[in-house]
Amino acid sequence: MPEGSAARSTPIAEKRPAGESRRRGLTALPSAAYRLPRTAPLADPHARRRRRTAFHVAGDIVLLLLALGAALLGGTPATAGNIGWAFVYGALVLVLVGRAGGYRFRLEVSPFEYLGEVLVACLVAATAVISARVLTGGNETDAREIVRLWAFATMYLGAARVGLSIAARREDRPGLKTLIIGAGTVGHLVARRLHDHPELGLRPVGFLDKEPRDDPDDPLPVLGASWDLEDVARREGIEHVIVTFSTAPHEVLLGLVRRCRALGLEVSLVPRLFEEISNRVSVEHLGGIALLRVDQIDPRGWQFEVKYALDRVAAAIIVIAISPVLLTIAALVKLTSPGPVFYRQRRVGLDGREFDILKFRTMRVAPEDQQWNAEWAQRAIGEDVDVPVADPAKASEDRRTPIGRWLRRWSLDELPQLLNILRGEMSFIGPRPEQARYVPAFAQHVYRYGDRHRVKSGLTGWAQIHGLRGDTSLADRIEWDNFYVENWSPLLDLKILVLTLPAVLSGRAAE
Repeated sequence: MPEGSAARSTPIAEKRPAGESRRRGLTALPSAAYRLPRTAPLADPHARRRRRTAFHVAGDIVLLLLALGAALLGGTPATAGNIGWAFVYGALVLVLVGRAGGYRFRLEVSPFEYLGEVLVACLVAATAVISARVLTGGNETDAREIVRLWAFATMYLGAARVGLSIAARREDRPGLKTLIIGAGTVGHLVARRLHDHPELGLRPVGFLDKEPRDDPDDPLPVLGASWDLEDVARREGIEHVIVTFSTAPHEVLLGLVRRCRALGLEVSLVPRLFEEISNRVSVEHLGGIALLRVDQIDPRGWQFEVKYALDRVAAAIIVIAISPVLLTIAALVKLTSPGPVFYRQRRVGLDGREFDILKFRTMRVAPEDQQWNAEWAQRAIGEDVDVPVADPAKASEDRRTPIGRWLRRWSLDELPQLLNILRGEMSFIGPRPEQARYVPAFAQHVYRYGDRHRVKSGLTGWAQIHGLRGDTSLADRIEWDNFYVENWSPLLDLKILVLTLPAVLSGRAAE
């Protein structure tokens, strides 16, 4: 039914009024865009959020009481003053965690964010209480008691945050029912990402769009258009809304957001030019207009020069330290199958420069043309790649040697890349380098593929620790690689190094 039909009553029209006025170069929005719709809020869309918050606060209170009990055991005899200061410490921790957003719902990506908040809150609270006790005439014993309490509180709360993060990764976890406004390319990408990662806590149930993109393979239905928001929200029990891009004009999207808030729904917005938004965003205002200022890290700046210098120093130290291991693996490769010890392959790194990546050979030697996996390249970009395979049967043959299977299982075949790092061709952390023969086709067909070459290729990377290696989505891999480049920091590198170890031990790092 057309949007302007008398059978529909909408808080805002989707067409601009013919007499719309302009002043000072800005379009004057219809007054309807600023009127709150007269609609009753949903029954209780925040109920699950409040229960989650209450559970976390209650859990932290219990853990802080346990930390107090553990601190008192073996310590000095408890006094009323000690107990009072301990309760002050606990209250400060709760306030600081809450101020940092620790009890607010957000996409749960990694335990590191929550763990960092707990560590900082416990440390700041301990510093404040110790300072207060010194100023009020406390002694060295009083300070030691607070340090004991700080140690136990940090251990208990930190372990709880890691445990909750692991529990959140259950695939059967019931996420918040989420409505996606805009069934275009970005909307479908958001839906697929939420579906693939239930640990994020949002479960997509459908789209709202008057002119959705035709995608027969999409399992999510289009539940209606903008005027169906209230009906869809009540019928589906919507708890969260994500606004992406659609053909609706600005005032319609603004009206939809206001209607969501009137219904009591929380709203997330995908900003325009989201590819350029990094963690270094500040908000400035030009009158009533919000300006997002994005401070991007410079891949040509001094920070990366220091990073690359430290890489080479660390690579030299590690090569010397593990040289007996390297020599042992080299001997096993040479003795168990004929051929060279190292496997060399042309890869593309910083600024599109080619280099020979080094690996321990894990396969029997075969002609070069049998090593080109055109079938994988076709799946990766969704189109035909005009490079023939000499013998597809032989190309798909499993040529791994017995020692090669073991080396790949534990990613030990990657160790010679320490020499690539030592020569300045690679870094420890960065996008994995692609085969040179794939790059021209990928650069032509994959969105933002060339942007990943702004930094040196890495031995491990942000995409790899998220399982994006081998026969996985190339578009997702490039998205993760570019996220790393645009949000680089020493802390992010440290996080990747820490998460690489469990990826290797689980076998997920093997290509």
